[in-house]
Amino acid sequence: MTKRERVIKAINHETPDRTPLDLGATGQTGISASALYKLRKALGLKEKPIKISEMFQMLGRVDEDVLERLGVDVIGLNSPYNMFGVKHTGYKPFTMSDGTPVLISEGNALEAMSDGSVLVYPQGDRSAAPSAIMPAGGYFFDNIDRVPGFDEGNLTPVEDFAHSFSVMDNETALYFEKEAARLCDETDYAVIGNFGGASLGDSAILPGPAEKSPAGIRRFDDWLMAHILFPDYIRAVLELQTDIALQNLKIFRQAVQDKIQIVWLSGTDFGTQNAEMISPGAFKNLYKPYYKKINDWVHNNTVWKTFFHCCGSIVNLLDDFVEMGVDILNPVQVSAKGMDATMLKDKYGASFTFWGGGVDTQNTLPFGTPGQVREEVLQRIKTFGRGGGYVFNTVHNILAGTPVENIMAMYEALTDSNI
Repeated sequence: MTKRERVIKAINHETPDRTPLDLGATGQTGISASALYKLRKALGLKEKPIKISEMFQMLGRVDEDVLERLGVDVIGLNSPYNMFGVKHTGYKPFTMSDGTPVLISEGNALEAMSDGSVLVYPQGDRSAAPSAIMPAGGYFFDNIDRVPGFDEGNLTPVEDFAHSFSVMDNETALYFEKEAARLCDETDYAVIGNFGGASLGDSAILPGPAEKSPAGIRRFDDWLMAHILFPDYIRAVLELQTDIALQNLKIFRQAVQDKIQIVWLSGTDFGTQNAEMISPGAFKNLYKPYYKKINDWVHNNTVWKTFFHCCGSIVNLLDDFVEMGVDILNPVQVSAKGMDATMLKDKYGASFTFWGGGVDTQNTLPFGTPGQVREEVLQRIKTFGRGGGYVFNTVHNILAGTPVENIMAMYEALTDSNI
């Protein structure tokens, strides 16, 4: 099979010739630039600075030589802008805390602080307050809460988020059109369109990392409490975001047509390690109707499968995800409470394609032995792979500091499972 055929088989719940593999197609299935630098060396590939594909998490762009060496089957159609509102045009050098040489988009405005931390400014504008910080010794950025507070007696959700969501401009649409055609016509990879405009209430987006002057309920703890205290505020923001997402989906559909097979819609996390962040009732009442509207539009107007990333223990939300029309579930955090791999496959294997779950990136991959990594990988492939409906990836991104021997053991086990 070609790479594209292999993935299409899997997402249609048919058994492909081997387990499809993703590395780097999305912002949740990638690898830290630091780990990628070491992986390239272990694979015997040319040493060079790693281009950053996703600035917020400092993920490395996985180049063609790595994709081919590992047998990766999927590639991402990415936005021309990063999460700080900076367009990807040209590169400049940056050095990570462990000395890894990387290249970041030249429009990014960074400031190194005396304590070793690094600030980043929204839209590359140093006249605005910095929107994120990489702590000293850190490997990715954290949002900075810049909104001092909000007036409980005068809540203005639409005005507060007016600059958070916007209709896609013609230049961006033309970029997607051209890039989708290139990826579809010049490669045999399956293509994920990283649309992303439907990440409702996403904790990474709420603080406004790309906004110069965010306003309203932006701190994540305030946002969670607002589900009980100010549900109309939450509903108004979600409705605004959904309306614009639907407009953008129409433009995106015109641009990429059937050149993609999968559309990445949402990266909102609703789970913690042990339970949901909000009650299942709040999710059902506030989020589910909007997510269903978005999924329905995709299914009624395209041949794409919908891809949802949602971390944590979300076992009590999965029936709602089925009813919302989610096709692909990622990262399949089997380390979270109630997210047992066998249960997930038995109960939801006919509904979801599981994308991830291949090895635990909290414990086994960074702290286990190569033998433990191998054992876990083989077991997960056996569990999730039966009957199709599975694409191999780790549970979220491969983190900096992960031993390269363990990363190699993971891919060697995947290869052995296909023999």
